[in-house]
Amino acid sequence: MAYDENLARRIRNACEARQGFTERKMFGGLAFLFRGRMCCGIVGNDLMVRVAEDEFEAVMRERHVRPMDFTGKPLKGFVFVSPPGFRTTAALHAWLARGERFVRQNSAISAKPRSGTRRAASLRSRSKAAD
Repeated sequence: MAYDENLARRIRNACEARQGFTERKMFGGLAFLFRGRMCCGIVGNDLMVRVAEDEFEAVMRERHVRPMDFTGKPLKGFVFVSPPGFRTTAALHAWLARGERFVRQNSAISAKPRSGTRRAASLRSRSKAAD
């Protein structure tokens, strides 16, 4: 799926003054990452934005917003914004700020150690070394 190159240019211009933004092709479109975590993107002509859990219900009541849905089930914390919702530079900046806020809020949460494969493997290697 192609993505709106004009919107990509607008987002690049908006992120130019901010540090920590990169981009990557994802979801059949283009994703923008802040500090290595996806905060927004473009799918077709729509802007996709990650939204903090405490803002999600209010955001869903805004015009031109709908849940992000690829598989028949909406993705938690993601919304699509149709072009009239980010027509102005101020509106686009507001959406980008929401995505950035999501990453900032959730970076602190995800910085906590998680149980998982890497940790379990590390614990196994330590116990073998102790034997």
